[in-house]
Amino acid sequence: MNLIFLGPPGAGKGTQAKMVTGRYGIPQISTGDILRQALKDKTPMGVKAKEFMDAGKLVPDDVVIGIINDRLREGDCKAGFILDGFPRTVAQAEALSGLLGKMGRQIDAVIDLAVEERFLVERLTGRRTCKNCGMGYHITFSPASKTGVCDKCGGELFQRDDDNEATVIKRFKVYKEQSELLGAHYSAGGRYRKIDGAAPMEQVFKRIVEIIDA
Repeated sequence: MNLIFLGPPGAGKGTQAKMVTGRYGIPQISTGDILRQALKDKTPMGVKAKEFMDAGKLVPDDVVIGIINDRLREGDCKAGFILDGFPRTVAQAEALSGLLGKMGRQIDAVIDLAVEERFLVERLTGRRTCKNCGMGYHITFSPASKTGVCDKCGGELFQRDDDNEATVIKRFKVYKEQSELLGAHYSAGGRYRKIDGAAPMEQVFKRIVEIIDA
């Protein structure tokens, strides 16, 4: 089962992907994670990506696709994979389709976790992270026992710079413009499924399982 998870920042893609990985044994592939690993391992594509990053430029699609190509050919992807937050544009989707075609594979389902702007603002602006151990909290949904203090190690909790309301709204607007085009692209192939990403976590997961098992 080859899956794509779409959704704006804070929609819960990563959380759901980890739950799907636990149930089906297929890896979660985040472009950010594999890019960092390629840089660390100094793979040919990782070296190319570093050249652009050192110059303060975005890593071009062909290099990103090359890194994804390397990752999808690893042994743990034989039974399937979850692409978490990729592709972001129709051009990337078309490049991915070409890559998978050469491998004799295709995307089985594109699952879009749809949430409203107001929900994302509440979710993201309330996030707090421990400076010491990285433990995550939320001031409403999963607060620390003592305000501003990590339950795990006693470290100081902080709010990420990009979790302020203005930045969240801007990121959502950019994502929405891209996602509408991606939704239309994948809908044409009958593989696109939009679900309520604002529902309780267990309900979202149940719906994803129904789509996978259908």
